[in-house]
Amino acid sequence: MPRPDDKVLARRAEIVAALRAIVPGEGTVDDEVGMRTYEMDGLTAYRQMPFVVVLPETVDQVAAVLRYCHQNGIRVVPRGAGTSLSGGALPLADAVLVSMMRFNRILDIDYDNRTVTVQPGVTNLAVTQAVSHEGFYYAPDPSSQIACSIGGNIAENSGGVHCLKYGLTTNNVLGLEVVTIEGEVLRIGGKHLDQEGYDWLAFMVGSEGLLGVVTEVTVRILRAPETARAVLVGFPKTEDAGRAVAAIIGAGIIPGGMEMMDRPAIHAAEDFVHAGYPLDVDALLIVELDGPQVEVDHLLERVEALCRDNGATHVRVSQDEEERASFWAGRKAAFPAVGRISPDYLCMDGTIPRRELPRVLKGMAELSDKHGLRVANVFHAGDGNLHPLILFDANEEGQLERAEAFGADILKLCVEVGGCLTGEHGVGVEKRDLMGEMFNEDDLKQQQRVKCAFDPNHLLNPGKVFPVLHRCAELGRIHVHRGRLPFPDIPRF
Repeated sequence: MPRPDDKVLARRAEIVAALRAIVPGEGTVDDEVGMRTYEMDGLTAYRQMPFVVVLPETVDQVAAVLRYCHQNGIRVVPRGAGTSLSGGALPLADAVLVSMMRFNRILDIDYDNRTVTVQPGVTNLAVTQAVSHEGFYYAPDPSSQIACSIGGNIAENSGGVHCLKYGLTTNNVLGLEVVTIEGEVLRIGGKHLDQEGYDWLAFMVGSEGLLGVVTEVTVRILRAPETARAVLVGFPKTEDAGRAVAAIIGAGIIPGGMEMMDRPAIHAAEDFVHAGYPLDVDALLIVELDGPQVEVDHLLERVEALCRDNGATHVRVSQDEEERASFWAGRKAAFPAVGRISPDYLCMDGTIPRRELPRVLKGMAELSDKHGLRVANVFHAGDGNLHPLILFDANEEGQLERAEAFGADILKLCVEVGGCLTGEHGVGVEKRDLMGEMFNEDDLKQQQRVKCAFDPNHLLNPGKVFPVLHRCAELGRIHVHRGRLPFPDIPRF
């Protein structure tokens, strides 16, 4: 992580007083007990006490805090609910941690335009709960949806069970209000479908707090489908399940959700939730079809036939809403369920082409033997977004390091087969030093030029995403070869 700025540390009392003048009372937290809550996020392997924590309630307060930090060269770490699994909200010893959880109001529900405008501290599930009585819902549904905030979803481009058919956060966000490090308030997009000019939303969604602080979000909501039914499909081998996934998508069927669990995850979830999962299989698919009833009934028959053609030995179709919900209950609770069978685990996140599922699952089993650690697999099979859970005991010397090495090998394997380092958890600090596996130096410098355009002094969430951070002046240089500028026909200002 970046070395703390001694000059900033020496001015702590002055800085805290200035921040308290902007965010008074309990809105500024500087005592050790109060700040302990914020020392880590969902990646619990790394901890760092914040320098100071502020909890603004208004856009003006956010702008004033960022403006003060910019003028005084103080680093800033934005934070939502703290459920990030990549260390994206990990504090810095010399940075002001800006918690957005007091921004927790739903501002506007517009059924005619099918949009909801919320503050970033509103939880993911709260959006659906606010509109469900009118037959609508918000599609992205991460497993942590009961706790994770919309602002955090923006930062990491979160997905969830239904992202296969309905898209990730980036496909369901229409507008943002963002405060820059200089304290300028920007409005990007709105209730309209598209905007002219550059696609600023694409920059912001998934930017991991490196470009600005989100203070308002407009999302699209969808009409709940007429019918939704799920089918549990058990396979004697994980490779068979992987082939079934490819066969379903190859047949032109796009399920509302298609999730996969291996034997360790199946047993952990069943012991925890009692969802009725078969225990004599090595892999379990949960496939949900939604839409008009006649279409759903037809597609269920096709999915069942494709699964049996690929070796399925257990097929059970939900007969009512309660049974469908019970199928998903086990999947949604898989992460805490695995926590009952291991003192610690690392939840990884990588994405691969669907056709490579059998190869990667076999490769992970081999890596498990190599590192001497168990792995439980729970993932979004339809879009190839893997979530291997590496089980270890941090109290045993060397196990955390082995778990991290195991995770790095899994991510390298994902890149090797044509995938990428993350699907929805972000890079943060967890995958930062693996960015070179996927991007070359020119790629990384180009990404950092975008960062420099928004934050030239690298004050927003430094130490995340980029393994080597270049100075903006260095990135701005133009290479002159043999006295000739590159692309001389381009006007230069």
